[in-house]
Amino acid sequence: MSTRITILGAGSGGYIAAIRAAQLGAQLTLIERDAIGGTCLNWGCIPTKTLKTTAELMEKLSRARELGVEVDGEVRPNMARLMARKQEVIDNLATAILRILNSYKIQYMKGEGYVLEPTKVRVKGMDNGTVDVISDKLILAMGSRPLSIPAFPFDGERILSSDDAINLREVPESILILGGGIIGCEFAFILNRLGSRVTLVEAMPRLMPMPSIDKDCSAVIQREMRKRKIQVLLNRTIQKVELTKGRVQATTEPSPFAQGLKESEKRPLALEVEKILVCIGRQPNTEGIGLDQLGLEMDTGGWIVANERMETNVPNVYAVGDVLGPSKIMLAHVAFAEGMVAAENALGGNGRMNYDLVPTAVFTFPEVASVGKTEDQARECGFDVRADTFLFRALGRAQATGEIAGQVKIISDAQTKRILGVHIVGPHAADLISEGTVAIKMGATASDLAETIHAHPTFSEALMEASHKALDAGLHYLKED
Repeated sequence: MSTRITILGAGSGGYIAAIRAAQLGAQLTLIERDAIGGTCLNWGCIPTKTLKTTAELMEKLSRARELGVEVDGEVRPNMARLMARKQEVIDNLATAILRILNSYKIQYMKGEGYVLEPTKVRVKGMDNGTVDVISDKLILAMGSRPLSIPAFPFDGERILSSDDAINLREVPESILILGGGIIGCEFAFILNRLGSRVTLVEAMPRLMPMPSIDKDCSAVIQREMRKRKIQVLLNRTIQKVELTKGRVQATTEPSPFAQGLKESEKRPLALEVEKILVCIGRQPNTEGIGLDQLGLEMDTGGWIVANERMETNVPNVYAVGDVLGPSKIMLAHVAFAEGMVAAENALGGNGRMNYDLVPTAVFTFPEVASVGKTEDQARECGFDVRADTFLFRALGRAQATGEIAGQVKIISDAQTKRILGVHIVGPHAADLISEGTVAIKMGATASDLAETIHAHPTFSEALMEASHKALDAGLHYLKED
């Protein structure tokens, strides 16, 4: 008899785990209380990139004359059509996932799952009936949701979560975004180009202050925001919010992390906007589903603790995706990989996640992508570090398309020339980072990249150029005396 596996949650980690386990011969039951594809497909990666596509078109049209095109009349977004297209994209991908599940004979159950014991999950369906699912292994993949602030909770109208923001029916005249991380920065560019007056408030001294993002990338993004008249308030947080008729009054103050501020920067600052978008983090979907009675280990934030084999402290119970929290990496492609590892190990494998090789992609204007170590991290590890940068503006392709903002930075060991990190801010950075990821995974050196012939004219040549520079043989640079 084949191994029976129950998976709770059909998001990025859950449905991939189901497919992989079915490929290996298991009998699968996949339970989802909301929508197939989870946050990524329905409220995150896919809908935001659909909105970004429209915003990018608006960006190009704003430069039409520069590119030799005359556009007569007003160019404005059609939000009804945009939201309809967004839903079409989601529906098409959801249908494709369901067809794949069906092709592997994976039982997909829509309903609330409650864990009675590691081998038994009770499912309450949409018709209020219940059924108990018995299995040999359990994979927890319930995901996360936007973190709300008790002082000004989400109302879907004036205080928005990122889930609310992808369903806007009208472009707000003005919006304050709380949180300058990945989600906040992406929405800042999208809403700005759609027509909002955007103010971004971040408690730390730089945008995207996570360890994986290079500081120079953050600086370029802040510069690009300034060009687009996005107001950026660093080292600040929101002290209070007052809802008035049709408006939001927000008072900001220096954040607890702020240091060395001028006297003028220490004063409260009042802002009036139409809406506030809160992008300060996520919280786990772990409450009320019976996990407490399993004796499952969780951290103080309620996130499930699992090792690199995706095993929890309870035998035969695995966990993947956002429920593992920020101690791992909360990205859809990480959940995909974790789902594969969990499925294979549940069926006797010995796979392990390598969190050192996870690329990060931020879909700002321009994009940001990173993999491997930053300069600071490499030095802390004891490497003899060198950092070499190549500007996109020196590329023929960048000049031809008018996408000249940004750079590629390669972090390498000065002695061995081994590539330790790649950090890109510029056009198509999210696609270009894959070359850097493979290079680091294979232990490649700057010579390996430099000696690889890259097609011309392409954006990928920036990686080759930065590699040449790391060998003190830069090509498209002025000769140094």
